[in-house]
Amino acid sequence: MIPGIFAAWSIQNILIRVVAATILGGIIGLDRGMKHRGAGTKTITIVCLGATLVMLTEQYIQVYLPGLANMNRLAAQVISGVGFIGVGTIIISRHRVRGLTTAATLWASACVGLAVGIGFVEGGVLITAMMLFSLHALPYVERFAAQHSRYCNVFVDLEGSRDLHNVIRKLKETGIVIDSMDMSEPRTPGEGISVHMVLFVKKSVEREAIYDIFMKTEGVVAVDFM
Repeated sequence: MIPGIFAAWSIQNILIRVVAATILGGIIGLDRGMKHRGAGTKTITIVCLGATLVMLTEQYIQVYLPGLANMNRLAAQVISGVGFIGVGTIIISRHRVRGLTTAATLWASACVGLAVGIGFVEGGVLITAMMLFSLHALPYVERFAAQHSRYCNVFVDLEGSRDLHNVIRKLKETGIVIDSMDMSEPRTPGEGISVHMVLFVKKSVEREAIYDIFMKTEGVVAVDFM
């Protein structure tokens, strides 16, 4: 494919860019929609088309009103503006962050739209393919790495702050190192505390064994692995 073949300003190329943006945005959105994520086909397709229109407008101004166009200004506003949309999809609950992938997908879809809108359709297609690969393949890689990692995220509910000392002592006795730790409000207001710990296990220990260590410690109400 000849580089820049869709960059020339013509009705045919405009139609190709709009159709390409619709297809690419739809593919990304459909993939997210099938997983029942926050931003589905309609949302991501509209974001991609909106970004495409911005770049078409930029080129239109450059062609018909030379000297007035700044090819970077509107694109920069799109990139930062979509970031605000993405923030609305992020939810933080009990130290768990949800929606980051949806926010990143929205932002990347806008970038795909910008590329397609200026005529760099090849780049948009390539990035869309790599996005789909990342969304499907990397979770398996991440899961494999987590299963073989010696680090472990644990949320512990305690009857009171005084019981934290018992937990720390028990972990040290079993050779488990507390890499980091922070406390938060309990799930049930006024009843005990919740502690988030990142543990480093020097030797291979199953999660069931770690769970038993916590539950056999005085003052522990519940344990939840992330």
